[in-house]
Amino acid sequence: MPEPVIRIEDVSFSYGDVPALEHVSLEIHEREFVALVGPNGGGKSTLLRILLGLLRPDSGRVTLLGRRPEEGRRHVGYVPQSLHFDRDFPLRVRDMVLMGRLGVSRRLIGHSPEDRRRAMDAMEQTEIAHLADRQIGTLSGGQFQRAVIARALVSDPKVLILDEPTANIDQRSESDIFELFRELNEHMTILVVSHDIGFISRYVDRVACLNRTLICHETREVDRKVLEKLYGMPVREIAHRH
Repeated sequence: MPEPVIRIEDVSFSYGDVPALEHVSLEIHEREFVALVGPNGGGKSTLLRILLGLLRPDSGRVTLLGRRPEEGRRHVGYVPQSLHFDRDFPLRVRDMVLMGRLGVSRRLIGHSPEDRRRAMDAMEQTEIAHLADRQIGTLSGGQFQRAVIARALVSDPKVLILDEPTANIDQRSESDIFELFRELNEHMTILVVSHDIGFISRYVDRVACLNRTLICHETREVDRKVLEKLYGMPVREIAHRH
């Protein structure tokens, strides 16, 4: 059986005396689309930081594409929960996307023709090529998020990790962006953090439920009882119709 793209084995982590993760294990295979869900403070952001090599677990082992996280993350496209840009700063969309080539391109100064070609490919893939010369401050929420995703794609990642990628956009844009993720999933592995399990269930293969400890379910297995156990309170399911 092929090596998992992401392997997390019996990982525990604490902030001082406060436990954040307890004996977490998870394997994600090539071209899977997995959602990570759970309450605030349940350890989702901590697990992502460990996976990206920004934190080291107190115990357990993590590999990313068969390597240590610090080595494997060069093949990861990451979309953070919030990207802080001064929207009034005179920055074009193409320049923001090109930032994703930092650490990938071999040039020390400036961008190569290859960098610019990759940036245009990423903007075409996210359907914002026509906005390449627009200032980021003039973009709608959905357009800005597509630019952030293009920035993550410009390095040709094998894995895409997204932390609440549609938290600040409207429902129609959310649906359009997840359709984009469905297309990207045809040739890359995707891990997405989300609170909206009802919406994402039509897109993902499995749901990893994390509240310090982790239990993974096939999408069809996630029901109200699973969510109430995860969040520790009654849950009301809301149907999304577009």
